Amino acid sequence: MSDVLAARAEIEQEIAGLTLPSTLAAVVAGNVEKPAYSDKVGVEGAGWRTVTWGEYHAQVLDLAAALVGRGLAAHDTVAIMASSRIEHVVADMATVHAGATPMSVYATLAPEQVAYVAGHAEPTVVVLEGRDQLDRWSTALDASGSIRTVVVLDESVLPEGEKYVAWSALVAEGRAARAADPQPLAQRIAAVAPEDPVTILYTSGTTGNPKGVVLTHRNVLFEATTSLRTSRPEGELIWISYLPLAHIAERILGMYIPQINGGHVHLISDPALLVGALAEVRPTRFFGVPRVWEKIKTGVSAKLAAEPDEAKRAGVEAAMAVGLEYVEAQQLGRSPSAELTARFEAMDGAVLSLLRALLGLDRVEWAASAAAPMPLEVTRFFAGLGMRIYDVYGMTETTAAVTAGGPEDFRLGTVGRALRGIEVRLAEDGEILARGPVTTPGYYRQDDATAALLDDEGWVHTGDIGEMDAEGFLKVVDRKKEMIITSSGKNIAPSNIENHLKESPIVGHALVFGEARPYCVAVLTLDPEIAPLVAAKMGIEGAGLAELAQHPAMLAMAQDAVDKANARLSRPEQVKAFELLPVEWTAESEELTPTLKLKRRVVHQKYADVLDRLYAGSTR
Repeated sequence: MSDVLAARAEIEQEIAGLTLPSTLAAVVAGNVEKPAYSDKVGVEGAGWRTVTWGEYHAQVLDLAAALVGRGLAAHDTVAIMASSRIEHVVADMATVHAGATPMSVYATLAPEQVAYVAGHAEPTVVVLEGRDQLDRWSTALDASGSIRTVVVLDESVLPEGEKYVAWSALVAEGRAARAADPQPLAQRIAAVAPEDPVTILYTSGTTGNPKGVVLTHRNVLFEATTSLRTSRPEGELIWISYLPLAHIAERILGMYIPQINGGHVHLISDPALLVGALAEVRPTRFFGVPRVWEKIKTGVSAKLAAEPDEAKRAGVEAAMAVGLEYVEAQQLGRSPSAELTARFEAMDGAVLSLLRALLGLDRVEWAASAAAPMPLEVTRFFAGLGMRIYDVYGMTETTAAVTAGGPEDFRLGTVGRALRGIEVRLAEDGEILARGPVTTPGYYRQDDATAALLDDEGWVHTGDIGEMDAEGFLKVVDRKKEMIITSSGKNIAPSNIENHLKESPIVGHALVFGEARPYCVAVLTLDPEIAPLVAAKMGIEGAGLAELAQHPAMLAMAQDAVDKANARLSRPEQVKAFELLPVEWTAESEELTPTLKLKRRVVHQKYADVLDRLYAGSTR
């Protein structure tokens, strides 16, 4: 405990008195002409729209001055619903500089959820991208008594009315105001304090109304500092930001750390563009939610399986076996033997580095995963490519990570150990508890929810079940509320079973069900990219997902996936029946969150008839 408190005191001394405006000013001073943010807005094909740190800072200050001039008061809230683009980051930081609190709102929220957030947070200003966002906010804009200014990025859809203003006009307005009198904004910036909110992040609303997590400058700066001490990145930060900026991991990695340490962030509006962006950008660090890593693995595995030259395929497999051995030998800070290092360097130069280059991952010196348990087989696959993927663990309420692995201290299959200055332990029932300066002050205007989250000793009750080994490495089992208890009283973690099922290249998503039932069943979807390729190889041409889901060859492959998973599971965990669905699951179709996690309750409700049929025995 004394070591934890000493590390905490050291970091707190390092960040004492700092805020995001002060750290950004320091970054800009040393990087005025260097690229800061790039996006694809208005750019066709290859190429990026880019602003330097100096240009970015000027836009932040101009917009902040305009907001102050329009009556935005200190501690007011500003809601932003836009894709990941330069203006989104500018609007967020401008709000912070004006002494107010920005809230990036998930662009997938339904109008009634948006209306709830608007009624609860009472924003003074709303920044919207275009027609879709205006439609989602239409009910809220009509009902709200707090919203005085609506800023629209797409001027072609700017509504008429006194409260609506085009983005370009507002920035120009602020530029003129700042030139005429810089003091009002300077006073606001000087008044920003470390304990002030730096953002409010509303959950994506998978169950009930969204809750607004308040995070402070101190939270963010401590998180960034302790995370960097574990990750120990080297060289320049070149980053791809593809998750919504309403997600805490993306904000820490793609927004806050660059404005503390500098770097170049490439913003893309759609995760579907990620593969192309990786090839163009070749980032030096990369964060992927498990589904992203799974998709990359599936694509590589499918190409290897399709390789007609058996000798070449065997050569790649042999190289990957050496890569896995090399990474495994680095666990717990150990050094591989000289003989193993020589073998790895030979295989890396001949095969593995070329494979990483094809993926756009050849310059990555730090790679991580979070947001859901990472399947061990996926981690081992990338270890075979010579990549260490450090699984990290945390939540919005802890300002992202509370545990992580790093180059000097990792163990495959775990989410690492507690970050410096942060305490992590398990409750009697196995729930993961965390405490430290990264802990949220609470939910915005929801004291009851805050009391349920934080106990009297300051521990955050995460709602996740974990296991911790003797050396302090944490493994996340599943969400506490998602654990299945069968009718015979067996406790089962569905995500573990689902990860086994998704090892099949044709399986896109899997959901296992068995609550209060005698056994487990599963609903599966086909991978929309890989399944058609596999089908074509078998001579099944031109079939859509619905047709493929009924095809005997695909059903046989799905059955094989279930059989292979069952062979690795205990009897109560085994899947006794399944159905291959004729649809794809996406955030838009509501089965997934914006970060590609399963919305279990949505699936349970939407496919209740399928689940009933599986238990009735009328499945294949």
